[in-house]
Amino acid sequence: MSLFRVTEDTHFKGPHQSTQIAEGGVPATEADAAMIMIHGRGATAPSIIQLANEFDTDKKLALRAPQANNNTWYPNSFMAPSEQNQPGLSSGLQKIYDIIQGLKGEGFSEEDVYLLGFSQGACLASEFVARHPAKYGGLIALSGGMIGVGDAVNPEDYEGDLQGTPIFMGCSDVDPHIPKERVNESEKIFRKLNASVTKKLYPGMGHLVNEDEIKHIQGMLNS
Repeated sequence: MSLFRVTEDTHFKGPHQSTQIAEGGVPATEADAAMIMIHGRGATAPSIIQLANEFDTDKKLALRAPQANNNTWYPNSFMAPSEQNQPGLSSGLQKIYDIIQGLKGEGFSEEDVYLLGFSQGACLASEFVARHPAKYGGLIALSGGMIGVGDAVNPEDYEGDLQGTPIFMGCSDVDPHIPKERVNESEKIFRKLNASVTKKLYPGMGHLVNEDEIKHIQGMLNS
């Protein structure tokens, strides 16, 4: 199956193209790097931006957080057949691409851009990076995994070089929404794409962000 990928000639129109993008951190002209922060189902862009207050780093970040239409990037589980999550899924991928292009216009390269997502946002961010490999500043997937075609992720559907992009994946080993098997499968594909992956499965953790994950994010930003 051919997966949808955004290019400079792709102008997908869907539910998220007209939504707002929250901004935080420092102005782009003062920033060392940029971070795109993608909220989970039922949450908001301003809420995910608040997570950056937990990062103890000297790196000055320009923050961008897109808002999902009706607070949901796609309607069903990320493991449902992908056609059941359209047009939201492709619309979300286009939204991320457009933000990156906007940041490039402000002087950042992909290597200056970090992508962070929680839950549904982590799934969307992971899928974007896997479908659009480049040397990114990093990917932080908190309680999420790759989407693929929903009921499966096939390594043969992905190609390209992440050029050592650091990726941190943190999730509960009993998360009710994110099976650990999908996290493990995602790790294997990211490694196939030449990413530098750190994966942590936390015993019995809820569907949340813990202090150890924050420390890993800080380490990535400070490295």
